[in-house]
Amino acid sequence: MAFIYPEPSRTFNEYLLVPGYSSTECRTENVSLKTPLVKYRKGEEECPITMNIPMVSAIMQAVSGDRLAIALAKEGGVSFIYGSQSIEDQAAMVKRVKDHKAGFVKSDANIRPDQTLADLLELKQRTGHSTTAVTEDGTPEGKMVGLVTSRDYRISRMPLDTKVEEFMKPFNQLIYADQGVSLSEANDILWDNKLNALPIVDKNQRLDSFIFRKDYESHKLYKDELLDNHKRYVVGAGINTRDYAERVPALLEAGADVLCIDSSEGFTEWQKLTIDWIRENYGDTVKVGAGNVVDREGFMYLAEAGADFIKIGIGGGSICITREQKGIGRGQASAVIDVAAARDEYFEKTGVYIPICSDGGIVYDYHMTLALAMGSDFMMLGRYFSRFDESPTNKLTVNGAVVKEYWGEGSNRARNWQRYDMGGDSKLSFEEGVDSYVPYAGPLSDNVRQSLQKVKSTMCNCGALSIPELQEKAKITIVSATSIVEGGAHDVMLRDARNRE
Repeated sequence: MAFIYPEPSRTFNEYLLVPGYSSTECRTENVSLKTPLVKYRKGEEECPITMNIPMVSAIMQAVSGDRLAIALAKEGGVSFIYGSQSIEDQAAMVKRVKDHKAGFVKSDANIRPDQTLADLLELKQRTGHSTTAVTEDGTPEGKMVGLVTSRDYRISRMPLDTKVEEFMKPFNQLIYADQGVSLSEANDILWDNKLNALPIVDKNQRLDSFIFRKDYESHKLYKDELLDNHKRYVVGAGINTRDYAERVPALLEAGADVLCIDSSEGFTEWQKLTIDWIRENYGDTVKVGAGNVVDREGFMYLAEAGADFIKIGIGGGSICITREQKGIGRGQASAVIDVAAARDEYFEKTGVYIPICSDGGIVYDYHMTLALAMGSDFMMLGRYFSRFDESPTNKLTVNGAVVKEYWGEGSNRARNWQRYDMGGDSKLSFEEGVDSYVPYAGPLSDNVRQSLQKVKSTMCNCGALSIPELQEKAKITIVSATSIVEGGAHDVMLRDARNRE
C-alpha cells in the first residue's frame, strides 16, 4: 500500500509564533533582512547573490514584468521575468531592467509629431510617464524632433485633435547631450540646466536614451536597492525544460543575473537534464534555481542535480487548483518544515548551503515571518505583487471596487503548457489555474515596506535581529480552530467606518 504520512498536512494559518526574550537592542531599525539567493560553500566570505529583503516575485504573466522588476529591485528583492512569452520578448524585458539603472534609460513613451493630444493622453495613461519623446516615426530610436512634458499643454484649453507638433518643444530649443557622454557628465548637464530629463542623441539626431533627475535622486530613497557590480538592478528570469538551449543564451546576453526553472512539479528528470545542459555549457557561472518540491526526497534530488536554490510548494497558490484537479500537493507549512530539515542535513553533510524558497500559501503578512522562522530563506509571491501599480495587468472597476486582473500560469488564459509539461503534447490538457481579480493596493514600495515592517516587528518580539537568528530562536505553536477565532476581533460590535472620526 502507499506510504501515508503520520502527521496532517498543515498550512501557515495553523501556526503562531510564541514571543521570546527581547533585549533593548531588539528594535526594527536594527533588524537585517539580508538573505542568500543562491548556494554557497561553507567558509566562503559571502554568497554570490545576497538579497536585502527576502522577497522574489512569481514567474507569472500577471506579476513579473520589467516595471515590477525595477520596483522590487529598488526595495532589495528580485523579480523573475515570466517565461511564457517569446524568447525575444522576455530577453527585451530583462534588458530594459538592466538598462534602467545604468542611468541611460531607453525611452518607452514615444509619439509622432502628426499624432494628436488625445493620442498623447492615451500614451501617458498607458505608461504613466509625463515626459514623451517626439520622434519622426514614433519609435524609441527614431530621429528626435521634439519633446513634450506636462507643462507643454493644457487639456482644458486645447482641442484633443491638436497635433503634437503644434505644442511640443522643438529639437532646436532642447538641451541635449551627444551619444558617448559619460553618466557623470550627463548628470552635470542635467543639474546645471535645472532639467528633469536630458535626451541623449547620436550624430544623426536619432534618440539613444534619456537621463532623468529622479534616477539620480532615487538612491537616497531606496537604501536597500539591489545592484550588480556595474550598478545595474539585479533581475532574474524564468526558463522551462523545453527550449532552454535557445532561451538561456538569449537571457544571459540580455543580462539576467539568475535563472529559475518554472515548473509546477520539480522532482523530475526534465529538471536535471536542464541543469545538466547549463552546467555543461556554462559551468557554475550561471545561477539557476529549480523546483517545486514538497519533501526531503524532492529537495535531495534537485540538490544533487546542481540547483542553486530550490522552491517549495505545490497547489498552495491563490489561483492554483492543482490539488483540486489532481489531488497532489502538500500543506505549505509542512512542506517548508520538511524541506528546511533536508537543507540543513545537506549542509552538514556537504558544506554546501542551498537556499530554499517558500512559493505559495502566503495569505497574511505574518505568514511571511512564519515561513522564514520555519526555515525558508526567502518567499516567492504572486497574488501579493499582482495587486500593485507596477504589475503588468489592467486596473479595472468591478462592482464599485478597484481591482487588478490576476490569472494563473495553468489557466487557459496563460496557456503556459511548458510549466506543466510531462513530455507529452504541446498543450494544456486541463486547467490547473484560474482567471481572477485581486483588490488594487497601490504602489509596490508602500506595501512592501509596510509588510516588512510587520516582519521586523515580529522578529523583535522573538528576540531576533536577523533571519538566521529568527530560525534559531523562534518558538512555534500549532493553533486550534477556536484559537484562530480568538485571534481576531470577537465579542464586540465594530463601529461603522463613518463613525470612527
